[in-house]
Amino acid sequence: MPINLSIKNAPDDVVQRLRERAERHHRSLQGELMAIIEAAVREDRPASPAEILAEVRRLGLHTPREATAIVRADRDAR
Repeated sequence: MPINLSIKNAPDDVVQRLRERAERHHRSLQGELMAIIEAAVREDRPASPAEILAEVRRLGLHTPREATAIVRADRDAR
């Protein structure tokens, strides 16, 4: 069953940027907010083995040592 959500006291500048974003995507403000929420929820799910393999191939990794170097570099950048 769908549930209504409400955002109170949204700053004017944030609302204006959301309206502009919605216009760029040819959506209503409500449609843009729903797209943002759906994207945020999708990002929280664990990656599937197929997605991980696709990312490994995209990165051109061939050995565990290469993957370790990328992870270390990412951690050191934080």
